[in-house]
Amino acid sequence: MVTPKAETEEGKHHEGKEEKDTDDYNETVKICPECSSKNLIRDYGRAELFCAQCGLVVAENIVDLGPEWRAFDFEQISKRARVGAPMTYRIHDKGLSTLVTWSPTGQGQYKLKKWQQRTHIANTTERSFIFALSEIDRMACALKLPMNIREAASMLYRKAMRKRLIRGRSIEGIATAILYITCRQYGVPRTLEEVRDISRVGQKEISRAYRFLLRELDLKVSPASPVDFVPRFCSLLDLSGDIRSKAIEIIKRATEEELTNGRGPIGIAAAAIYIAAILGGEHRTQKEVSDVTGVTEVTIRNRYKELSEQLDIDVLL
Repeated sequence: MVTPKAETEEGKHHEGKEEKDTDDYNETVKICPECSSKNLIRDYGRAELFCAQCGLVVAENIVDLGPEWRAFDFEQISKRARVGAPMTYRIHDKGLSTLVTWSPTGQGQYKLKKWQQRTHIANTTERSFIFALSEIDRMACALKLPMNIREAASMLYRKAMRKRLIRGRSIEGIATAILYITCRQYGVPRTLEEVRDISRVGQKEISRAYRFLLRELDLKVSPASPVDFVPRFCSLLDLSGDIRSKAIEIIKRATEEELTNGRGPIGIAAAAIYIAAILGGEHRTQKEVSDVTGVTEVTIRNRYKELSEQLDIDVLL
């Protein structure tokens, strides 16, 4: 015979197990069971997880993992927050070190801050590492690259350091080549000329470091597609979305006809944009396209003639 106390303890244990299972389900559910949509929204005000597509409430009583306080401006956030910045690979110590601040009223605080800075950087290797990360961040900022590209480039530089590939080589050249490789890997291509213009080394040094890193780190970088350059070039030329779609369509047709084989992707993209702008009534001169894309007017003219003749596109200038 089961006593009431035993029943109570068993009930509590069963209830706790059900709550744990519910929490696990709330964390693991990624797809709506009704319409298979992945667009799930967490409403912490109602403690519900619902589908934005069909409105089904997938889970209830979800736990709010955010702060228990509210803030309406940056000053309130800085006063009420009890944690520091998140870990990042863009800082040599991943942002986990202690920083001694300075104040004019502190006794001996200036001396403490000075010694803390001296002991923070152990040797010349770490000093060079800090310089390399600052170079990557500077160039990424100049190229207006997103934060995930900067993080990935910093991680790749750390990998090259662990394999001792930096010693005896130009830090600026390795850092520039790593940023160029990361852009290619993440589908945010930048031309070698663009990277060279914001780097402190020449194009020859960047190319040498690029080939060296691909070989030593066994990296696989697929050739850049002309389609990847179209959105950015169209934006710089202030062209509409219809022109962008038309240029991409021209490039896809050229790829099917194997007209892009042995041709530079930037030249193909520039010629396709030039043709699409004329067909769409938003004419841009070859010089304007050349200034934005970085290829010569002669190249644009040659690629434009090849595409218009082979694809039977009537272009009225």
